[in-house]
Amino acid sequence: MSTEEVVEVGHQEGPPWKTVGRFPTFDEADQKRLELIMEKNLQVKVRWMRLRDDFVVKMRVDPALAAAE
Repeated sequence: MSTEEVVEVGHQEGPPWKTVGRFPTFDEADQKRLELIMEKNLQVKVRWMRLRDDFVVKMRVDPALAAAE
């Protein structure tokens, strides 16, 4: 048997996501995402909200850059 020590690394939270807009179709949300992704140092995602049946565009500052500040 091995006596290796197991070390668990905790999850590190990044900056919070901010809602930029809500759209009825994915195409409209994706268009907004493409506009925002042109800006440097941003992460952008589209999420489907099942209960509201719409799409949300969210953005945040890149966690690597936020940690450096």
